[in-house]
Amino acid sequence: MFDETARRRISELGDSIGVDAATLLAVAEVESAGRAFDTVDGKEMPLIRWEGHYFYRLLPLSLKKTALTKGLAHPNPGGVPNPKSQQARYNLLERAKQVNEVAALSSCSWGLGQVMGAHWSWLGYATVQELVSEACSGIVGQVQLMSRFIARSKLTDELRNRDWAGFARQYNGPSYKKMNYDTKMAVAYGRYRTSSSNANVGLVTDEDSPTVLRVGTSGADVSQLQEKLRKLGYTVNVDGDFGPATKQAVVEFQMDHDLEADGIAGPLTWSIVERLQGIPEEA
Repeated sequence: MFDETARRRISELGDSIGVDAATLLAVAEVESAGRAFDTVDGKEMPLIRWEGHYFYRLLPLSLKKTALTKGLAHPNPGGVPNPKSQQARYNLLERAKQVNEVAALSSCSWGLGQVMGAHWSWLGYATVQELVSEACSGIVGQVQLMSRFIARSKLTDELRNRDWAGFARQYNGPSYKKMNYDTKMAVAYGRYRTSSSNANVGLVTDEDSPTVLRVGTSGADVSQLQEKLRKLGYTVNVDGDFGPATKQAVVEFQMDHDLEADGIAGPLTWSIVERLQGIPEEA
């Protein structure tokens, strides 16, 4: 998702708000679900979501009836369903801009960080058009917008402490657990941290890791893994031998935490095991 140039710029953005690159990359990946653009009228555009209740609230009284009649506004959240395609959402936005451009641009969430245009002044932009322009400038612009929101919302401490649940609870709302935002961020962070330490631009997986534990491995590392899995409620003997029973425990753990259930324990699996046991990860 992020090329080498984007990673370098995102690392700089992380430094500007006191958050390491792997953390900011992990948040960006999860918030975007790995997709930062869609083709709209032949152009790559940031993903948006229309919030008709914002449009209703932001419009002057003289224009509310017009927007209601056109199906663009509603006093309640969800009152205007979002079209499935981004092209249709942008078409809706264009119709709303004909009623009131500032209110329309303010009534969308923009980019991979899903930041509402209505926050433009609070985030230090001169106009909502300036916020939108940054979101449309590319993937780094979208991360810049998200970074501004994170810093302004005072969520940097949660990220520095890898408090994924604390961050997701405030950034994504009370339903964050249903979507496993915290777990997904921890997994993504483990990948990016390993990638960074190996000076590797691409993502690494459990399979790629030189510290991977799998069937046939034995020793202290296997015993440590077995002990941690037992504490988490999985059935496995602590004997230092990675056999079929240990593989089954790893598979069950991976399935429970939305990981690839391959029975191989590497940094992706370890990052979740350690987080659940309350072991601080290295900075």
